[in-house]
Amino acid sequence: MAVVDLRREGELAVILVDNPPVNAQNNAVRAGLLDAFRKAAADSAVKGIVFTCAGRTFIAGSDLSEFGKVAQSPATPEVIAAIEKAGKPTVAVLFGTPMGGGLELALACHFRIAAPGTKAALPEIKHGLIPGAGGTQRLPRLVGLEKAAAMILAGDPIGAQDALAAGLVDEIFEGDPVQAGVAFLRRALADKRPATLARERDDKLAAFKGDLKKAEEVIAAQVKRGRGGPRAPGKAVQALRDAVELPIDKALERERATFLELVETPESRALRHVFFAEREATRLPDVPPEARTHEVKRVAVIGAGTMGGGIAMCFANVGIPVTVIEASPEALKKGLATIEKNYRISAARGGLSEADVEKRMGLLTGVADVAAVADADLIIEAVFEDMQLKLDLFGRLDKLAKTDAILASNTSYLDLDVIARATSRPESVVGMHFFSPANVMRLLETVRGAKTATGVLATALSVGRKIGKVPVVVGVCPGFVGNRMLRLRGIEVERLLLEGCLPQEVDGALMQFGFPMGPLAVSDMGGLDIGYRSRKASGLKAPIADQLCEMGRLGQKTGRGFYIYEQGSRTPKPDEEVERIILKTAHDMGVKRRPFTHQEIQERLLFPMINEGARILEERIAQRAGDIDVIWVHGYGFPAWRGGPMFYASETGLPYLCERLTEFAAQTGDERHKPSPLLRRLADGGKRFE
Repeated sequence: MAVVDLRREGELAVILVDNPPVNAQNNAVRAGLLDAFRKAAADSAVKGIVFTCAGRTFIAGSDLSEFGKVAQSPATPEVIAAIEKAGKPTVAVLFGTPMGGGLELALACHFRIAAPGTKAALPEIKHGLIPGAGGTQRLPRLVGLEKAAAMILAGDPIGAQDALAAGLVDEIFEGDPVQAGVAFLRRALADKRPATLARERDDKLAAFKGDLKKAEEVIAAQVKRGRGGPRAPGKAVQALRDAVELPIDKALERERATFLELVETPESRALRHVFFAEREATRLPDVPPEARTHEVKRVAVIGAGTMGGGIAMCFANVGIPVTVIEASPEALKKGLATIEKNYRISAARGGLSEADVEKRMGLLTGVADVAAVADADLIIEAVFEDMQLKLDLFGRLDKLAKTDAILASNTSYLDLDVIARATSRPESVVGMHFFSPANVMRLLETVRGAKTATGVLATALSVGRKIGKVPVVVGVCPGFVGNRMLRLRGIEVERLLLEGCLPQEVDGALMQFGFPMGPLAVSDMGGLDIGYRSRKASGLKAPIADQLCEMGRLGQKTGRGFYIYEQGSRTPKPDEEVERIILKTAHDMGVKRRPFTHQEIQERLLFPMINEGARILEERIAQRAGDIDVIWVHGYGFPAWRGGPMFYASETGLPYLCERLTEFAAQTGDERHKPSPLLRRLADGGKRFE
């Protein structure tokens, strides 16, 4: 069947796209639209054109799988030209998520109307791109430079009411999109409403055309929101300048050339990889999309500390009632107060209304009795990372929980199968490893135990998506995927400190690579005592970090760690005392220090970690390399524009990694530095991680 249908509603033509599931714009859609608009324009009996879609959404962007391939005609600008040259009033009827190229098609119409729940966006920046079919030129003419800069540089959607207030849409409609579009256009024709194309409007840019400095100030205020790696934000800024400074045809020509240039950049390839990897992460061969899931009407979270409170917020945010359980009334009161404080901060920043805060707090019930899990469909423990504590707790949950309740552990490191054996229903046990702060971080490592039932796993994935997380299924091993790899990096951090680096040099190298924070600043923020307790329990040592902990230097909470934090500041400053400790420890251990370049530091920290990722793939702890990439991008701050550690490794060249790891093994004597069998096979075969 044709993906684009053209039919008549009296004197109006209706053009309907039907390309499920999200009406993505591909070559077939573009060709169908071009033909339909040309036919409608040529039909003298047609007085106006209604443009909309079947299914659950207006065109939700372009088919990213076409990017980077040989271009096929027609391109989106050709379709837009046909819309604008049709010479008849045209209304785009928006609903669902009109995004990217889909929204750009709508911008070419004379009018736009939207359903109440519509979310519209130009998200190209998130893929290392800029809008390439007029978005940077038509949007500012409709909504003004400031709003357009915010939308284009952040790539985030705006709702229907916001779009109406800004001038992006002309009306909010209820009911069937086709009938709403027909009714709107008939009224517009009857009222002889002026039909003006976006490209012909300059009123919202007039003030800036006369004052280019003002335009620069407005754009600069939004630059900090820019995403998409080192190139795309700057290119987007230039396109917005062009909207003010150049004739529109020249600006459109430059926009298109920039878009095509960015498609070929490593950053855009990496970001598109992450986009597809996120969608693949929940696809399991033995868990079909239609797998039966448990109904989750109420959740119980055990632990009201930083992690437990954040987890509870995740569910309250989407309207799911939560029972928050703590061992003592004092700890419970403190935990609930922290949750409310976090909500109040969001409200003060404009992210929530007071009514939202009250509604979400109203969904939280605090109880100092674990027996309160009795009515929960999903129970998540977020207690201290101690195996005996968790075994005792799960033994109690087994007796207290409903027979069909899912028992989830937030453990970040411990053996889920051992935990499951503390119950008589190991098939009901699953790992749901949230990342701190849980109400902010998007990653959810979903741990599949040896006996976890398919329906339980499917429910954990479904619930994860519902609360806005990116779930990734992993198997059972110490640290699962993320923390297992992180441990290798932690070992190298200590070695580098002894061998010649200072904390600010280690952190500076990874921040130059693209991480938002360096590993030592992250340790200070979380508390050095966390790793210290873990090492003590497992008999491991970290010569520098252990000394700092024994001196009471636990990080930000004590004002001193690897760095010093003055007067409650969270800004790390180098500390001469730490430098003396490092130099003395290296001397006492007989380690000869030398200077390191940023590239050397990056390779020493990242390559062993990637090598461990290859072992994880061989052991089938992770299903695919893209899963590891998603975990590191969304859980550990790996720069998305580098694609995640495994994609970055493939782009860098696996033979080079093998060469450098072999050199590291010779230098350190550490067997873990030797290239893993999988890494060696892929390198020798000229292949990539998959």
